[in-house]
Amino acid sequence: MAHITINQYLQQVYEAIDNHEGSFCAELLSFKHPHVANPRLQLASPEEKCQQVLEPPYDEMVAAHLRCTYAVANHDFVEAYKFQTLVVQYPFSFYKSKAFQAHKEENWALPVMFAVTLDLRIFANNAEQQHQKRSKGQPGEMLEKAAEQLMSCFRVCASDNRAGIDDSKKWGMLFLINQLFKIYFKINKLHLCKPLIRAIDSSNLKNDYSMAQRVTYKYYVGRKAMFDSDFKPAEECLSFSFEHCHRSSQKNKRLILIYLLPVKMLLGHMPTHQLLRKYDLVQFADITKAVSEGNFLLLNEALAKHETFFIRYGIFLILEKLKIITYRNLFKKVYHLLRTHQLPLEAFLVALRMMKVDELDLDEVQCILANLIYMGHIKGYISHQHQKLVVSKQNPFPPLSSVS
Repeated sequence: MAHITINQYLQQVYEAIDNHEGSFCAELLSFKHPHVANPRLQLASPEEKCQQVLEPPYDEMVAAHLRCTYAVANHDFVEAYKFQTLVVQYPFSFYKSKAFQAHKEENWALPVMFAVTLDLRIFANNAEQQHQKRSKGQPGEMLEKAAEQLMSCFRVCASDNRAGIDDSKKWGMLFLINQLFKIYFKINKLHLCKPLIRAIDSSNLKNDYSMAQRVTYKYYVGRKAMFDSDFKPAEECLSFSFEHCHRSSQKNKRLILIYLLPVKMLLGHMPTHQLLRKYDLVQFADITKAVSEGNFLLLNEALAKHETFFIRYGIFLILEKLKIITYRNLFKKVYHLLRTHQLPLEAFLVALRMMKVDELDLDEVQCILANLIYMGHIKGYISHQHQKLVVSKQNPFPPLSSVS
């Protein structure tokens, strides 16, 4: 395949289409396949040769693919993206072609759609970076346009109402949604995920897609829930992704954990040192220790030390929410130390100053306590008249995991 001629390549494409071999056709149009490195196929003007072998619209699609290989060989990803957008327009033209009408119950073009839309997103990302280096266009412009094309493909899939579900184009929905999620997270437009999530929630196929696609989908839905502060749904989705991610995909499991760990910690489940070592996530070790011990000083030091890492993955502000849990655990220590159900507010202020939290006064301590009571982390009330926190005689600091 690496050294075949253009005529041999086009003949293979013709036979794949004629025999409705969707997987082989997808390989012949995918940039994961070694044929794209063949200099004989990297043509600046392949249209005439394609027309000699292939019928419309296949000739135009394959010509655009070959021009894309030429652009990639010349490291011009903006041009490659431009031609890949043309390639993506054609997979569902198969469904309208005369050749396909005799086999309209089949769904053989779906693998082609998977291959070319995946390449579209990758080229859009590369083109975006190249565009920005040349100081051209608005940030995210290429990715937004790619998302529009992916949405067009998604609508074709979602609108397929044929009776035979096995042959429905709806099987392409989750793949396209995952590609769209990757773009929306990249350009920070998470609100656009909501209608896509609704589409899957209402789909009768939601539990039948491939496990790989479901793992990816749950990963992004979990991340969105985390950013929306819906921590229990976030934990459920991210846990599903982690548990069902293939055991050999250590890199992916680590990536899932980067988001799952903060969510679990906010819900009161602290990771073990063994887990952190296994997945090379020692950045969370001091965070875990600080929160568990109510050590505000160590928490601030750990956040500052690994700030770059936490910001890179967009979890710094989520981890800062752990401060309220750290307050709770510190105040619990004050309760155990004083051994009384009527705790002077001044005692909490002293404890905070020992942790180098010098900027707070009694009014702000009352606000923190009020929040902890409201969130269910402390059972009690503040006596403003006596400047004391009066806690319940039964389980005044409920386990974090029991708080909804």
